[in-house]
Amino acid sequence: MNIRRRISTAALAGVSALGLLALSACSPAGGARTEDGRLRVTASFYPMEFLARQIGGKHVEVTDLTKPGVEPHDLELTPKQTGQLGESGAIVYLKGLQPAVDDAVAQSGNKHVADAAALTSLEKHGTEVDGHHHTTGDNHSHSEAEGGDDPHLWLDPVKYAEVARGVNTTLAKADPHHRADFQKNTDALVKKLDGLDKEFRDGLKKRSSDTFLTTHAAFGYLAERYGLTEEAISGLDPESEPSAHRIRDLHTLADRHHVSTVFFETIANPVTAKTLAGDLHLKTDVLDPLEGINGKSRGTDYFGVQRANLAALQKALGSK
Repeated sequence: MNIRRRISTAALAGVSALGLLALSACSPAGGARTEDGRLRVTASFYPMEFLARQIGGKHVEVTDLTKPGVEPHDLELTPKQTGQLGESGAIVYLKGLQPAVDDAVAQSGNKHVADAAALTSLEKHGTEVDGHHHTTGDNHSHSEAEGGDDPHLWLDPVKYAEVARGVNTTLAKADPHHRADFQKNTDALVKKLDGLDKEFRDGLKKRSSDTFLTTHAAFGYLAERYGLTEEAISGLDPESEPSAHRIRDLHTLADRHHVSTVFFETIANPVTAKTLAGDLHLKTDVLDPLEGINGKSRGTDYFGVQRANLAALQKALGSK
């Protein structure tokens, strides 16, 4: 009798241990959470990090895979970062911008993934010409595998707001207990983005020129949203070099459309832009694609840099 009792007790203990292990494996409170209970979120680069922090608020701990000042297109992940994607409570990224991240996310098995490219409509910029934007370049884009879609959607406040709503949905599924707070934070963020959209519309309404010249074709969505014409020295890839034919075209275009300024950015090398500006006797200024925030950024967050971009465009386009 005593032997049977000992066996039964041991068996019951074993079953309980297995049950606890199963619960632990299914619970979001494992590697997906910090010790104080916050959801661990991994973001691929700054615009995705900004959304995760703004929407998640005090309930999340956000890690950015791309360090400040690093060109995000060429990011290579460490084994630790790759493993982190599988252990995170949620992932916020943009498919088509960073091939290494795309591959790692696909292999992570994470069930809570917000892909910004799937949360709004993408378009092909960089080679077409139409009445709203002209972002001709010589290179093939880094998103060529995705059909050449332009990934720089965050520079359009309206599209960025659409992505914010999708990120909210993902975080709410990963952490249902704080769904109401996530929704409140999203509503506040979307309201601010709507306000920024109005600032751009009002600020660029009266202008003497529609055309601006920039280092690479990151501003196609912004140009289309506000009826501008973007001319890029390079295409979607900021590191590509323009051909001699493209340079000749830009000389003609700058004269025909009364271009006053050649824009360069804080992360990519400005030499080509400054050389072209010198040849054309034009001014130079910064138009930031907001792929990262660093010490050279004209603002400390998304809204600050976007307002600096608006001021630079107003000056270059002769806004009144």
